[in-house]
Amino acid sequence: MAALPRHHHHHNPSMGEVPVPHGPETGDEHEHYPSRITNGDDTRAANTTDQEKAIFQYLTHPDDSYTPEGVYWADLPLRERFGFVNKVQNEEAMRELRAIGRMAKNDPLSPLAWYFRNAVLPGAGLGLEGYVLFSIGNLGPLFAATWPTCWGKNPTECSANWVASVTYLEVIGIMVGQLGVGVIGDWIGRRWGLIQDAAIMFVGLLMLTASWGLDLNGWVICYAWSLFFYGFGVGGEYPITATSSMENAVTAGKLSTRDDRLHRGRKVTMAFLMQGWGQLVNQALLIILLLILHHGSGDPPYGVTAIQWTYRLSFAFPAVGTLWLVYYRTYKMPHASRQLAAAKRKGNVTGYDTASLRLTCQHFGGRLLATAGGWFCNDVFFYGNKLFQGQFIAVISNNPSSVMVTWLWNLCNVLVSLAGYYLASLLIDNKMYGRKMMQQVGFLMCFIMFVVPAFKYDYYSHPAGIHAFQAMYFLSSFFNQFGPNSVTFLVAGEVFPTPVRASAHGFSACIGKAGALLASVLYNYIGTETKFYVVPWFGLAGMLITWIFLPDTTGLDLKEQERRWNYIRAGRGDEYRGIAIHPTHLSLWERMRGVGKNYDPELDLKQKIEDMREEWVDKERIRRQREVSGGAGHNRDDPDGLFGGEDDELNDDHFSDEVHHYFKRTTSAEKVSNGSSKGSGKHKNAPLLDGGAGDGDGVMNEKAA
Repeated sequence: MAALPRHHHHHNPSMGEVPVPHGPETGDEHEHYPSRITNGDDTRAANTTDQEKAIFQYLTHPDDSYTPEGVYWADLPLRERFGFVNKVQNEEAMRELRAIGRMAKNDPLSPLAWYFRNAVLPGAGLGLEGYVLFSIGNLGPLFAATWPTCWGKNPTECSANWVASVTYLEVIGIMVGQLGVGVIGDWIGRRWGLIQDAAIMFVGLLMLTASWGLDLNGWVICYAWSLFFYGFGVGGEYPITATSSMENAVTAGKLSTRDDRLHRGRKVTMAFLMQGWGQLVNQALLIILLLILHHGSGDPPYGVTAIQWTYRLSFAFPAVGTLWLVYYRTYKMPHASRQLAAAKRKGNVTGYDTASLRLTCQHFGGRLLATAGGWFCNDVFFYGNKLFQGQFIAVISNNPSSVMVTWLWNLCNVLVSLAGYYLASLLIDNKMYGRKMMQQVGFLMCFIMFVVPAFKYDYYSHPAGIHAFQAMYFLSSFFNQFGPNSVTFLVAGEVFPTPVRASAHGFSACIGKAGALLASVLYNYIGTETKFYVVPWFGLAGMLITWIFLPDTTGLDLKEQERRWNYIRAGRGDEYRGIAIHPTHLSLWERMRGVGKNYDPELDLKQKIEDMREEWVDKERIRRQREVSGGAGHNRDDPDGLFGGEDDELNDDHFSDEVHHYFKRTTSAEKVSNGSSKGSGKHKNAPLLDGGAGDGDGVMNEKAA
């Protein structure tokens, strides 16, 4: 088998197929378990020469994070830091604008096609989640106006408990899905979770479309359980979509770590904001269907037949798109589990990584509190906002009895929320603002927008202050999206290691939905004014939890975090010296516990070179084995390619020729043959000299073995 070609240039898919020269901006480090730095046998680890620094600079000091002098951006004085970050952001923005211009010149529709591939498709499941989840709030007023004996304030034909369970069962189904599919995503694989969720949502939509009963109460029961089933699939979308979207940024052959550092937040948030588009499409479609089926009017009284067709068609249309999503995830996403499979292979794990789960709780317990607690506080606001919108509209509307008026006001609120989603995606990767600040500001603004009317409710609920009340309500929707609702979805996955990322995200999302459940139950027992006294304090609590326990991973690529995790997994967490424990990237709680005390850029440079050597040795050993066997080999965790496709990890090779030749000259032949850093015998320190033990491409030949 011929040696795989080296990469002298790469394509940068962040804005189409734009060739980017090989160099500092495309350096890519890979997952690996570190080699021990010693003061004895391996003198290379003890001293880093100027030649080594020059050879490895594009990998160890990428120009989007380090100054030409080798200073990390977070170590710069504030003024210089601002200038450096602003320069990098502006250059990247201009590069992307030029790429868009070239794409549009070749094909005017290609930027839209890029957006569809990179935002709409990854977020399709969450778009369906937003569509169906919030249809409950949209359909509720319509059902109450059509069947007051069932959905009214004093139902006589239906059980009040079953009517209330429509909301409760869906939220509980989502919580079960978030926990269950989070574990499945880490156990079986991301791809299986993606396919499973789409299939469950498709069947759930069919159930919702066809729900029926011998009487109205029977129909309500069928409707509630259909939402529970659908909710399981929706819940699974949270951990699976988040983990697969962010891991796609560092999966073999996809994007460089530069894109991961500069655009990971945007990539995940663009998928998440499809939730807002789902809400918008649902509301718009309901308005159109009601106007068509109710003879062009949205005002009561409503005919039973027209309402039956309206709500059933509103579920039937997305079922078609969900069926296509099942097909796409089954046949067009073969490598969704690749990074997880690589992490398991290096950890010698074949099932669920319980050891990593234990270590995560031990080392990242504060982060788990931040992601779960922050999400809980946010969902009290987020879903409380949706559940409360009926009372809000009743206060500001001249005709609150019309369902159409309620829907039009809600449409305005969704548009405001979408603006928040998009602004979050634009600023979430800015190092001077970033995730943590965005979440704190969002929580603070939500607190203010609810606490102000709480203490002057009579003024703001009457004509004199109604416009200010309206502005504050819309601003709370905006800052909820441009803040905790977007950030919690992102950080609940990226601050945890790959082996348990989906589980941690699912757990955090599940605790978050407990906040939604609390809001839906609590709001049934307290009045409108009391809600304003209760809700704001969750915003203040969320801000404090974020400030104390949430680390800021803005600008820190996932592979560096995985590098630190490899040290922890190997029982050597105190030996890690890199930027993943830079004070900027740690929470206040972690800094108080002394986690960042070992940060040392000079020592880390020595370690990083040796870590890359181990990775290079591993790849050369695999390449050697494949040459001998004459085949490409398979992933031993998935020999049939059912969950992750063919194992072509060797194609993800971003080492320059200089790096390859350096490792050939300075690595013992026995180490490459055995894949061990503990060589023995006379070959222990025998270098792989050019033209000797290695061939011209840096691949071991049989004689060297």
